[in-house]
Amino acid sequence: MSRPSVIVFDVNETLSDLTPLADRFTDVGAPRHLAPLWFASVLRDGIALAALGDFATFATLGREVGRSLLTTVELVEDVDAAVEHVMEGFLALPVHPDIPDGVRTLRAAGLRLVTLSNGAGAVAERLLGAAGLRAEFEHVLSVEDVGIWKPSERVYRHAATTCGTDPADMVMVAVHPWDLNGAAHAGMRTAWINRSGGVYPGYLPSPTYTVTGLPELAAALAG
Repeated sequence: MSRPSVIVFDVNETLSDLTPLADRFTDVGAPRHLAPLWFASVLRDGIALAALGDFATFATLGREVGRSLLTTVELVEDVDAAVEHVMEGFLALPVHPDIPDGVRTLRAAGLRLVTLSNGAGAVAERLLGAAGLRAEFEHVLSVEDVGIWKPSERVYRHAATTCGTDPADMVMVAVHPWDLNGAAHAGMRTAWINRSGGVYPGYLPSPTYTVTGLPELAAALAG
């Protein structure tokens, strides 16, 4: 295969480390295990809306799902304040440790980098800015620009159009197999970051590349 020219990054959980979010739940009196449940439920509802051609922002779904989960818990403050505390924590997440070196290595190899998130562009801007990486990215793209969540093919095509590139010349990088499957359907190559040692779903086509951290991707592309 020829080397691609554009690397497209998912943001939430791929670039950002959601681990500290559990502390936000315990701060308000909720159990830690609600953090991954909250995130998975937001993704579920956003994708379910997309299946019908409907749309709501990540922030809207995040607050509604948060209220639904936290109303069943004895909190140390009222539900609305607890939800805002969680949402504020989501805006302050760090990047994963493998991201800075991986991003700079890919850029040094002459590749164009963009993000493509189900969240707001402002959240990605803040994440990359805090990590000192914003200058490495050509575009910060969001499903809010399109009005439908990934894995709708419209979102990936929007990224290709914005970059002026054929989807076949792009690699979608994510930790979520469903996201990679959407990108593959749109004609992109795919790279799965498997930090947890998990197993890729057998009911989906295998990703083009599988790495345990972002620096490995640059080596895989060079090979």
